[in-house]
Amino acid sequence: MKPKITQKRLQILTRVVLFLCAITIIVQIFPRQGSFKYQFQVGKPWTYELVTAPFNFPIYKDKKEFDQEQKDRLRSFEAYYRINNQVARKQLHALGDSLVKLQNLPQKYKQYIAAQIKHVYEVGLIKTEDLDTLSENGYTSVLLIDSQQVSHQLELKNFFTVKSAYEYIINNRPLGLDEGALKSCNINFYLSENLAYDKLLSDRNRTGLLKQVSLTSGMIQAGERIVDRGEIVTQRTSSLLNSLKIELDKQKGTATQYNLMWMGQIILIAGLMMLLFLYLYLFRINIYENIKHTVFLLLMVLLIVSFASLAVKFNIFDVYIVPFALLPIIVRIFFDSRTALFTHIITTLQIALIVPDSFEFVLLQLAAGMTAVSSLKDLTQRSQLVRVAIFIFISYAVMYMGNSLLVEGDLTKIEWQKFISFGISSTLLLFAYGLIYIFEKMFGFLSNVTLVELSNVNSPLLQEYAEVAPGSFQHSLQVANLVTDAVKKINGNSLLVRIGAIYHDIGKMNNPMFFTENQLSGVNPLANIDYETAAQHIISHVDDGIKIAHKHNLPEKIIDFIRTHHGASRTRYFYNSFKNNFPDAKVNESAFMYKGPSPTTKEQAALMMADAVEASSRSLSEYSDESINLLVDTIIDKQIADGLFRHAKITFMDVEVVKSVFKEKLKTIYHTRVSYPELKKQ
Repeated sequence: MKPKITQKRLQILTRVVLFLCAITIIVQIFPRQGSFKYQFQVGKPWTYELVTAPFNFPIYKDKKEFDQEQKDRLRSFEAYYRINNQVARKQLHALGDSLVKLQNLPQKYKQYIAAQIKHVYEVGLIKTEDLDTLSENGYTSVLLIDSQQVSHQLELKNFFTVKSAYEYIINNRPLGLDEGALKSCNINFYLSENLAYDKLLSDRNRTGLLKQVSLTSGMIQAGERIVDRGEIVTQRTSSLLNSLKIELDKQKGTATQYNLMWMGQIILIAGLMMLLFLYLYLFRINIYENIKHTVFLLLMVLLIVSFASLAVKFNIFDVYIVPFALLPIIVRIFFDSRTALFTHIITTLQIALIVPDSFEFVLLQLAAGMTAVSSLKDLTQRSQLVRVAIFIFISYAVMYMGNSLLVEGDLTKIEWQKFISFGISSTLLLFAYGLIYIFEKMFGFLSNVTLVELSNVNSPLLQEYAEVAPGSFQHSLQVANLVTDAVKKINGNSLLVRIGAIYHDIGKMNNPMFFTENQLSGVNPLANIDYETAAQHIISHVDDGIKIAHKHNLPEKIIDFIRTHHGASRTRYFYNSFKNNFPDAKVNESAFMYKGPSPTTKEQAALMMADAVEASSRSLSEYSDESINLLVDTIIDKQIADGLFRHAKITFMDVEVVKSVFKEKLKTIYHTRVSYPELKKQ
């Protein structure tokens, strides 16, 4: 029998797959952990247990020492060159033909030129760039291979270049020879390099010299002591530890220990992610059930882990430059403090598996995360983000200073450049403002920053609302004032419900005169039409409001207030009027019913109550404590009796608190004022 796939099972399976994908990605981007698990610095105390050599291994020279020895060894390097006799024969033959044609040139000139060029070729002509390169590298001689394949060591200074050979011939002329006459013979045309670089033999010579430089400078025997806890790491100790690391890295391709360590990394990452999964499932079911919210949290974890892994794996920048506090800030803005801090802790513990000095990293990041969550209750202004960044920098600086003094006990050993990394990281937190907007669009979130922007009554939509339907606009403001305090008392989102109240009746802009608050002349256009049609005109303001909201790109959470502020209730005025005037007629119930849906949150329920109470309060003949109390109780109790709040997450205690706030607010609004006495005439 095949197991039945229920909606709940499918939901759990989907979340499990998401978390498994996140675990797989994290494992892949993490740098592989070798058997060498220590982090250390020369001049600082060794903070781990006693380390002894697990096997015999050579002591490797550090790169600087090895490079210097190679450089010193190459000082004895000599490049190989071969003499090309064909070049000399060809050029001397061409020179002879040319001199024959110069009938006006005296014979002594011809003899001098021919003898000197022959001498130059016998000495050797080398390329200028080869000579410069050899000289710059400190080489003074080369090995010249003659036609008998015998090498001769010759000094570089003895060779000619084309330029120096030409100058030699001109400058060493005997007395009686004219310089101008020699130059007119175009001697340089017959000068070509006859020494060719032998790359094969030269490279073989260089390789042989480099092989003579040893990579190691001794051996460590198995069991030999390397370093113990509390000892200062010297240059010698560092060399031994680095040599051990090299040998362990060589073995990790086949060593069972490496595979087991990699498995341990997977277990730790999976365990930490499972804790996050259980937290959402047990304590934040609203986030768990919303697939977009779950994906968002996992994406934030992956982003921070990826940047940290990049910094550690490729050593491109200091790991503390990564703005780790960005995660708790953004999660706090969209969710709550507990979720933000829990997610930050899980992420920090994962990154601690790969960073140097894990204890210091966890200490600093937990302090920064707590600071971020504590100093950012509601983000409504840009200045708050700047203040949070400053607090986080102070947190980093103080915790790092305290930990360094505890470990080192010496101010001179504090790495002051880390404060630059802290400053850069804190500055990068200011980009959270732009990321908030991006994540809002991607995942359908609604931040307090956006809510504050929507509350601006000078926006084009609200200005049009105030001009077209002034009575409805004032009603919306009164409802907003009424419901804000009530929702605050029941621990709801008071800013969200305030904005929802301001926009809940914008659908009345299409036909403002159908609503009594806008009928300044006292003429009601619905008075002369049948009750069903009139009811439909009133009901249509909900759909009209949704269309206007979509047109102006209002967030979906605000549109939900428009959609639910009447729920599935009746247009009671027209329904009762129809029943009273046509007692025997069959009532078309749907013609008098709003489409709904009914409220699903305490904020939506409170807005429905406030909307009905505020509208009805205008019809009271007198405003006494008794009449206001009776009005509030009657309207809200009727809504409860009609089942309008059955899907809303609001308790009876919350309802009583809301009633109490409404009563006090209405009594304040409609309190009796003192009559000012007129001044008596004298």
